[in-house]
Amino acid sequence: MAGLERPQILLASDLAHGDVVFLGASGWERDCHRAKIVYDSDAAAALQAFGQAEIAKNHVVDVYLADVAVDASGAPEPLHYREKIRALGPSVRRDLGKQAWLRRSGDAM
Repeated sequence: MAGLERPQILLASDLAHGDVVFLGASGWERDCHRAKIVYDSDAAAALQAFGQAEIAKNHVVDVYLADVAVDASGAPEPLHYREKIRALGPSVRRDLGKQAWLRRSGDAM
C-alpha cells in the first residue's frame, strides 16, 4: 500500500443523464463534495476497478481519477482546471445542469 502524492477522487460521465458524476460512499453523486476520497494506491486501484465495471454495465463512460485537496470540512476540492469546471457544471445556461439541480436541492454552489 503506497501513499499517493495527493488524495484522489473518481469522476465519470453518466450515460443516462449526460452529467459529470463522482463516486461517493453509496454510489455516483452529482456533487463532488460528496465524493469518496482515497489516499493510497490500493484504494485508488479499487476505485478505478469499480469504474471499469460501471463502464462494462453501460452506467458511465470516461472514468478517471483526479487529484484533490481536502478542505477543513473534509470535502474534496479538485486541483486541476478541468475538474474544477466539471465539478461546477455547465459554464453557460446555469439554469440547467448541476447548478439548477443543486439550487433546487438546497445545496447551491
